[in-house]
Amino acid sequence: MTLYSKDELIAKFIELSEKGWVKNRRMGNSGGVGNTLEDYLGIEENNLPIPNAAEWELKAQRKNTTSLVTLFHSEPSPRALKFVPCVLLPHYGWQHKEAGRKYPETEMSFRQTITCKYSDRGFCVKVDRDAEKILIVFNPLEVDPKHSDWLNQVYQNIDSGCTNICTMQPYWGFRDLSCKAGGKLLNCFYVQADVKREEGEEYYWYNSVKILQNFSFKGFLDALESNNIYIDFDARSGHNHGTKFRMSESAWPLVYEKITPIIQDGEVLRTSY
Repeated sequence: MTLYSKDELIAKFIELSEKGWVKNRRMGNSGGVGNTLEDYLGIEENNLPIPNAAEWELKAQRKNTTSLVTLFHSEPSPRALKFVPCVLLPHYGWQHKEAGRKYPETEMSFRQTITCKYSDRGFCVKVDRDAEKILIVFNPLEVDPKHSDWLNQVYQNIDSGCTNICTMQPYWGFRDLSCKAGGKLLNCFYVQADVKREEGEEYYWYNSVKILQNFSFKGFLDALESNNIYIDFDARSGHNHGTKFRMSESAWPLVYEKITPIIQDGEVLRTSY
């Protein structure tokens, strides 16, 4: 793997932008923008080939997308319980939409994208600054009536009443999450691409690059409380796809103290860092 200085990496971004449209090298892969960029740079799985790479992250995304950016994966505590597959899924899960077709009839699902505003299944995120924890809260009174059958099943699953239905709460401690997020996201190259399709093939033009510096955990907590960061659970009986912290790209200014454009709409704004 070739090693780059930061300036050499920026030069590679400029070179790629000036190429114009390049073909998706991973057709059928939802992460084609990032995968094709990694292939071009000759790197694997976001392993940035620069000195002090542990301080830098690479994020790539389509322009004008409503999709969220995955910041990092982190399973909630208490981790020894394997909380998502062993507590949330069996106690609060529902039948998977592909049960009886792609999966067995008994296949269960727990897929929820949760913010500090209650979801229609009664889940929300709570930032407890006194206890220094981010918690997942369940309130059956917030469950939409369309899920009444599921709620009745929840009561049966845990054999409990409304007042103590969620006495065990999944959580992330501030200290642990700050280390995780700060270590993963301290500084970041954020690359965007326009997308087009021709004759069944997909093409990208990597024409926007920003440097995001000085990740702020305080800003991260503020963004959580303002519903700009989402916690995404994606588990089913056969597999836990992991718990992700995600956000929209418009929220970068909330979590980074400095944002420096390098390329904007194909125009090179600076050539070194």
